[in-house]
Amino acid sequence: MSTTQRKAKRPKYPSDISNQGWKVIKKLLPKPKSNPKEGGRPPADLREVINGIFYVLKTGCSWRSLPHDLPNYNTVYGYFNRWSQTGLWRQINSILVQKLRKKQKKRKKQDKTRKKRPSAAVIDSQSVKTTSCGGEQIGYDGGKKTKGRKRFILTDTMGNLLAVLVLAAGVTEKDGAKKLLEHIKKTSVLNHLCAKIKLVWVDGGYRGEDLINWVRDVMNWAWVVVLRSDDVKGFVVIPKRWVVERTFAWICQARRLSKDYEKTTVSSESMIYLSMIRINLNRL
Repeated sequence: MSTTQRKAKRPKYPSDISNQGWKVIKKLLPKPKSNPKEGGRPPADLREVINGIFYVLKTGCSWRSLPHDLPNYNTVYGYFNRWSQTGLWRQINSILVQKLRKKQKKRKKQDKTRKKRPSAAVIDSQSVKTTSCGGEQIGYDGGKKTKGRKRFILTDTMGNLLAVLVLAAGVTEKDGAKKLLEHIKKTSVLNHLCAKIKLVWVDGGYRGEDLINWVRDVMNWAWVVVLRSDDVKGFVVIPKRWVVERTFAWICQARRLSKDYEKTTVSSESMIYLSMIRINLNRL
């Protein structure tokens, strides 16, 4: 379907992927397997499928509430779920991060040290409520007084999302950090993206000699704790740590992520990757 035909068929939604964004992402999507000439079902318009996924992500509506001028919600959710299970969103995010870092290096020619893969990163977590529909990995965060899940993310110093792991809200920062790093270690795409990291900044919730030694032995990373000064009251920007807080703010621009509406943590992580994919496609 051409761009002219698509515009004639329905009005454009604010969440629709741009022409430039589609040009980038269509090369990263699996090719349809069915062949209409051999009697198979005609393949779906993948651009409209992506538009449907982005509509749910941005507006926060349920899959069944997709407008009728987008593909059927069963089709859109089917692609989202299938590609979530195969780790496609994680893979696309990794590719876009490397493209953005390369673009940043070209823009700032004086920065000779920036590589496609980062050498330093920041880690933090965010507790969010879940819905009454239930699902896996739901707990209670006593510190934030939140029943739901906890999002552990790792970003580079530009705020690009490198990896995410969603766990029950009751998981401590130290245990969650270990699980995230183990997840990175055993996932080839994430392991490749984070292979050059040597230094990670964290907040006080991740302090402790046992964790520092564990990270050094398992990942060979330097674990640097950045603490807030006791003399300062009110809001203050903490060096290095503010980058990951900004990434959480970017992620939550998608209304679907204001709470955790997903039944599974795989879907939760996919929505977070998709939120950053949508942002990064607009930056390329």
